[in-house]
Amino acid sequence: MTFSALDSALLGPLFATDAMQACFSDEARLAAMLEAEAALARTQAGLGLVPEGLAAAVEDVAPGSLDMAALGRQTALAGVPTIPFVKAVQERLSPDLERAFHKEATTQDILDTALVLQSRCALRLVTAELDAVLAGLSRLAMSYRATPCVGRTYGQHAAPVTFGFKAAVWLAGVAEAADRLPGVRRRLLTASLGGPVGTLAGLGGHGPAVLDAFARELDLGTSPLAWHARRGRVAEAGAWIAGVVGALSKMATDVAQLCSTEVSEVAEPYVPGRGGSSAMPHKRNPVSCTVILAAQSAAPGHVATLFTAMAAQHERPVGLWHAEWHALPTLFGLLSGALREARTLAEGLEVDADRMRGNLALTRGLLFADAAAARLGAKLGREAAHGLVERAAGEVRRTGTLLQDVLAADPEAAGVDLAPAFELAPAVAAAGPWVDRAVQDAARVRARLATVTNED
Repeated sequence: MTFSALDSALLGPLFATDAMQACFSDEARLAAMLEAEAALARTQAGLGLVPEGLAAAVEDVAPGSLDMAALGRQTALAGVPTIPFVKAVQERLSPDLERAFHKEATTQDILDTALVLQSRCALRLVTAELDAVLAGLSRLAMSYRATPCVGRTYGQHAAPVTFGFKAAVWLAGVAEAADRLPGVRRRLLTASLGGPVGTLAGLGGHGPAVLDAFARELDLGTSPLAWHARRGRVAEAGAWIAGVVGALSKMATDVAQLCSTEVSEVAEPYVPGRGGSSAMPHKRNPVSCTVILAAQSAAPGHVATLFTAMAAQHERPVGLWHAEWHALPTLFGLLSGALREARTLAEGLEVDADRMRGNLALTRGLLFADAAAARLGAKLGREAAHGLVERAAGEVRRTGTLLQDVLAADPEAAGVDLAPAFELAPAVAAAGPWVDRAVQDAARVRARLATVTNED
């Protein structure tokens, strides 16, 4: 039995990548816990607090040598996995080393630090995928920088834009979210070591030095004091993940609508068998959009769990910290699937420029109503021009006559050259610089992400 779609052999591959699943597997958790314990042993040995050979002995314990099923049963009794884990490792150590293992650390130190190490693995994957999405969307925006299409507000045709501009809006949203990654990463990747109540009192005056050296061993940051009961960094990471998914969902929402039969301006990349229907052989459903929007729907609940956990009681809360174990890995899993599908769209979206041009003519010139009113305003004044065009638009809807012809026949419009108002060139020209700005900013963000990658 599985209690999460992400852990399901049936549903998991749809919503999360194998690589992200591996970052948060049970085996990866045990490996991270062993890494934290070995780093602690090396740190304490350097200060003469534990025997020199302890770290090497811990490193010799393979995660796969630990009985996962037995650890799970014992965790149900102990309430946390660290207690049976420590006992299992101690059984593999000599008596002189066993007594020094896990010295002055507490359950939360090891589990929090392990979660941070797993999150570092996850953030490496996320950084690479974000870079690929930004690169793909940049190319998409530039490729269609001058391709006119319908701009829509409230679901209705509004005024002409370019498809490159639409893609640039998606790009800018993802870039804004990606730009926050370095700060989120710096705060999340912080070592946890405080002992039973956060003071490392058992180490005497060595506590701060041990924490700093422990963090250096793991290439993690430090906090001024234990963050056992200060869960803001975890909540921030979850909120950031939801923000990235939200930025991707803007693109997915637009693409899903543009894929509809009535619009048909774009299509997801064709793969035989993808997006089919069990009943309707002709269907080509937008699978990438589906996965992204499913993640968008699911993510806020998990973020709420992380923010709830901030109401921690005293030095360690009851249950709230445990709830994070469900939420943060799930959020990373959802993000991995959303990024995978966003990359598919960014790199392979099929764009039908002819259909876009055809849809521009669908409303018989109403897309140019604003431009026409602007030209008429020079003669009639703004309010009078707006009223004239509004009345003309009603005539277009009733009769199907072109807006330009209706206005040309109105005596109030006499003497006004309206032809330029119905040309696409101004809209195309207006959109271009915004596309360029978005692409340039995305390049800046990608360069910033590259520095994060180099740090790893």
